[in-house]
Amino acid sequence: MKVEQLSLKDSTWNDEVNNIKIVPTILLLFVSPLFVSKNDLVNKLIILYPEATIVGCSTAGEISNTNVSDNSVSLTAIELEKTNHRLVKVDVDSMAKSYEAATSLAKKLNKDNLKHVLVFSDGLNVNGAELVAGLKSILPEVSITGGLAADGSDFNETFVIANGTTTDKIIVGLGFYGDHLKIGYSSKGGWDSFGIDRLVSRSEKNVLYELDGLPALELYKSFLGDNASKLPSSGLLFPLSMRVNETDAPVVRTILGINEEEQSLTFAGNIPEGSYVRLMKANVDRLINGAEDSAKKALEVTKQDTKLAILISCIGRRLVLKQLIEEEVEVVRDVIGKDTKITGFYSYGEIAPFGLYSPCELHNQTMTITTLSEW
Repeated sequence: MKVEQLSLKDSTWNDEVNNIKIVPTILLLFVSPLFVSKNDLVNKLIILYPEATIVGCSTAGEISNTNVSDNSVSLTAIELEKTNHRLVKVDVDSMAKSYEAATSLAKKLNKDNLKHVLVFSDGLNVNGAELVAGLKSILPEVSITGGLAADGSDFNETFVIANGTTTDKIIVGLGFYGDHLKIGYSSKGGWDSFGIDRLVSRSEKNVLYELDGLPALELYKSFLGDNASKLPSSGLLFPLSMRVNETDAPVVRTILGINEEEQSLTFAGNIPEGSYVRLMKANVDRLINGAEDSAKKALEVTKQDTKLAILISCIGRRLVLKQLIEEEVEVVRDVIGKDTKITGFYSYGEIAPFGLYSPCELHNQTMTITTLSEW
């Protein structure tokens, strides 16, 4: 496995993409929604590297090495030497069909010796929890990681790239096949819960209507104080910790939108009736420590042979860490070593197990890391 990496700007990308020296089988693109030349870039890559699979999505910040940028493209060229791969794309007509779309995607990928699936999805028109549930229903023994595309902090329109297609309302899955690929993965947070547990007394999938019998939006606004006027974007700073059963590890859910008329909150993943939620707030040191812990867990499989680390972190973490944002990438670099290429993006939702022996979940507000190498 060989890996090369470029961080592209609108003014210089046209020359830089000629400089890839390996023969890429995969071109991984994490693209700022403000990068105006994205279609020209994809078209040129198709001409230069006609045998390569091109896949990626829009971001709320691009990670390349230890740098976090805007208005750029984090391009990673991967030459797989012993591992086969396959790219599948499915359309998603509506959020209500997320599970159906995911099962269709999984069935198309479910061939002999499927080792891992890397998935990228529209970030606004797909229910991430239903996406994960659909994938797991068909591929219960296959590891899955990835994330939901982002649009900065605008929550207006995201896009996913699948070879010559760059559009919203699609999900793509990149399947890796064979026994020569080593994959590590982990997802860690670092947020602090506060306040009391609240019962989800009325909800429908990812729309929350009532907590403890009270209108959810009204109650949530009472927690936020002055930040309530900045919803939904301020909701990224105050996610919810959710547990369905007392024995379950809590997962984090972040707000995507609000409905004043219904007094409801829409989340990136499901909030089942009967579950319990608590409000969360940021702890800068714990967020950075969470990124470090995620790197350590992901490295348990690929160890020092790691060629590539794909970091998918939440936009909420970026809004909290602000000028300290590169510190969470730098601690990953400290763990995985100087020779491993790092790429990634800031997302509207992260997909990964907590660790090697955990089921895949949709996360918000975490640092999710996938490490890859061949042996």
